Amino acid sequence: MEYISTRGGTRAVDFEGALFSGYAPDGGLFMPQRIPSLDRDTLQRWSSLSYPELVKELCSLFIPAKLVPRNALNELVDKAFSRFRHKNVVHMSRLKDGLNILELWHGVTYAFKDLSLSCTGQFLQYFLEKKKKHVNILVGTSGDTGSSAIESVRGQKNVDIFVLLPKGFCTQIQELQMTTVIEDNVHVFAAHGNSDEIDEPIKELFADVDFAGKYNLMSLNSVNWSRIMVQIAHYFYAYFQCAPSLDTTPLPVVEIVVPTGGGGNITAGCIAQKMGLPVRLITVVNSNDIIHRTVQHGDFSLAESVKATLASAMDIQEPYNVERILWLLSGSDSHLIKTLMEQFNISKRLKLPEDLHRKLSETLGSCSASDQDIVGAMRRCWEENQYLLCPHSAVAAHYHYSQPHSFLCLSFLSSIPRCCLAPASAAKFQDALLQAGLVPQMPPEITALTAMETRSTPLERGQDWAQVLRGRIEAVAQQW
Repeated sequence: MEYISTRGGTRAVDFEGALFSGYAPDGGLFMPQRIPSLDRDTLQRWSSLSYPELVKELCSLFIPAKLVPRNALNELVDKAFSRFRHKNVVHMSRLKDGLNILELWHGVTYAFKDLSLSCTGQFLQYFLEKKKKHVNILVGTSGDTGSSAIESVRGQKNVDIFVLLPKGFCTQIQELQMTTVIEDNVHVFAAHGNSDEIDEPIKELFADVDFAGKYNLMSLNSVNWSRIMVQIAHYFYAYFQCAPSLDTTPLPVVEIVVPTGGGGNITAGCIAQKMGLPVRLITVVNSNDIIHRTVQHGDFSLAESVKATLASAMDIQEPYNVERILWLLSGSDSHLIKTLMEQFNISKRLKLPEDLHRKLSETLGSCSASDQDIVGAMRRCWEENQYLLCPHSAVAAHYHYSQPHSFLCLSFLSSIPRCCLAPASAAKFQDALLQAGLVPQMPPEITALTAMETRSTPLERGQDWAQVLRGRIEAVAQQW
């Protein structure tokens, strides 16, 4: 299994090479050269597996045993999930009106990114210890990625992590989960800009191939293939939990609703679908609706500005993983993707070719939700189930509540089971709960954050953020 850039200008690398990369040197994203195809017997065999067992099976398809022997892979995954609070790692809550919520937030930081990043952190350690190597990790975060990435590598001697957060665009809890980690290898920057703006200096440093090579730069954003790979398991687990039976021909379809920001999770869903999993995918967004416009109209163009919403981790205008989805749907046409993405990078506007748009709209459904929709879904879910949704999960629930129910509609789709992915605990979003007139339920670990020491470096408007980052990376390297 080798990995190639979506833009075709980089030699193929193995899993280790993809793991230790951010963007590919040509500006593209790494994807497996070949997507494995699973037959019916494999799906039936996997249907009884636990979530960790599914992660192991899927990872073994993308990580050759000569790189990581299967027994070592199993140990790494078990260690990754050892800090999760739920005995099953993830949990399906079955609520009224057919609302199935897959809780992906039982990790240390109460967010779904703990799942993929805890595994990625273990894979990193495995190779770093073998190679006696040190890396510098660069992460831009819209809310949850930063804290999950920090937790995956905090205190490790062969890793330094540099996290940029958008000051004022994260919740207080999200910010504290990053700034209260006082470790020599953790460097947090509070930037006075939005989520898209903090990605720019990171891209600039990765584009400087000499600098990136000299200081062993890598990314743990969903730019990193390892994160996408682990997230494929969400879809298999959701499918097996919701499919009525695997004894019918053809296999039943399950609809999976995916709150979407940077697009990493929905990319994993597209890969699961490509592997043969019979799922219908719905990507749901907030008022920052570029993905919705792309699916509905082929319009991959920036709006005038990022809108601050209750679902803050999805306040993203440039969902970079769309490039991976378009590459998949184009039949791995790297030349086409390079042309399209270069056009987008120049003008920030792109009209998809008609054939590519048709394939995209056949692969994904989409929906956008306003803050009013989010609050409405949170309230309804509480009133009907005494169940608190985070605002991102509420975007998915809004889609569910807006669909006709089977007793009202005789259409084929109405009988398809549906699962909404829940990316974060409601406990992280007190302000949104209060706006919905609901009472937050705060775990003691989160309550304790407000009394802890904090540490971060401000990045002001007008500063050269990339240059500040370079200086800190160089200073840290001198200590080695």
